[in-house]
Amino acid sequence: MKLLTRSLAALALCFGIATCQAQSQDGFIELIDGVNLSNWNFVGNANWIISDGQVMSDKGTGFLVSTKSYKNFIIRAEFWVEPTTNSGIFIRCQDPSQIIATKNAYEVNIWDTRPGQEYATGAIVDIAKVNPVPHAGGHWNVMEIVANGSHFKVILNGVVTVADGQDERFSQGRIALQSAGGIVKFRKLQIKPI
Repeated sequence: MKLLTRSLAALALCFGIATCQAQSQDGFIELIDGVNLSNWNFVGNANWIISDGQVMSDKGTGFLVSTKSYKNFIIRAEFWVEPTTNSGIFIRCQDPSQIIATKNAYEVNIWDTRPGQEYATGAIVDIAKVNPVPHAGGHWNVMEIVANGSHFKVILNGVVTVADGQDERFSQGRIALQSAGGIVKFRKLQIKPI
């Protein structure tokens, strides 16, 4: 019996190590698994749900906020929005129990039709402008966000939209996905500490 128990324990350990290595081989950690939202808190009244392995919202206004705080990292996100959707990925959120805004976080915008186009999709609102504005509405997009100290870089669908945004206000904080009007879907969200 002891031999069987030890064998099963060794097998479980090997399986666990192999699984961890497969998940982190490139250093990225899945923040959205398409199964549950246990690593996220809901702020506001957006109707965040999981549908077909994607995290989505189509009603209400609010945020999905990570339970963990992050300092220096690379985020990879795959998202879909309608052409008029107002969304964004907020990083280094200071107090997610309060209203999340550019006064207490950095907003990497996803909003093609924003009235002030210089801070539309691909920009970091009030930090780094974008020109020309890429259009994310109506198709799947891949966004990469690099936050390293006071330097920021944003790449949307292989095009650099922010080369070197700089700001020193927030050194770490949580990640928040925004739903502020229109359909937004995230099918992948990964983070790699740097």
